[in-house]
Amino acid sequence: MTPDDTAREGLSTSPAAYDARAAEYTELLGTMDAVAEDDRLLVEAWADRVDGVLADVGCGPAHWTAHLASLDHDVTGIEPVEEFVTHAHRTHPEVRVKSGSFQTLPVAAFNGILGWYSIIHTPPVEMPALLERAHQALRPGGSLLLGFFASDQLEAFDHAVTTAWYWPVDELAGVMTAARFTVVDRGTRQDPGARWHGWIEAVRD
Repeated sequence: MTPDDTAREGLSTSPAAYDARAAEYTELLGTMDAVAEDDRLLVEAWADRVDGVLADVGCGPAHWTAHLASLDHDVTGIEPVEEFVTHAHRTHPEVRVKSGSFQTLPVAAFNGILGWYSIIHTPPVEMPALLERAHQALRPGGSLLLGFFASDQLEAFDHAVTTAWYWPVDELAGVMTAARFTVVDRGTRQDPGARWHGWIEAVRD
């Protein structure tokens, strides 16, 4: 089995893998208390710059969705893992959370899409198609903010749940440019005891 085959297998089984560990994930990472302050400020600033409807795609337990809604943003959480959707409905009943993924997004429905660590299990060969779906789901001038694990080289690693990928920031930015996005901001950060973190903000052409 090639590395790409392994990654595809990881992607296809990731919702089931997360279903099996949803309670553990939610307890460890499913609240804003677990979010780094720098991340909170970055995402809040991005959301404030977006004028219109937001989608939090791959929202997990929907803590980001609920947080953005509490700041008066019109936001919908979209999540493929049913255990997370159930948790979100129970914990944040006032927040819109739906089953789905990048592949199920409606066309021209959003002004901003947040993909905060929701692309990490996507094999590189499938990233152009995912970004094309994001492009289609955004209205003209819409904004996409991605958070991901950064590295100096593109490579798979053994994530606690299933296969994930490190991306060099410039390489992922290039894939986004090829998908007709204009990159307006990018960066990395290394927190003590954590993997190298990257983010890219881009606007739909």
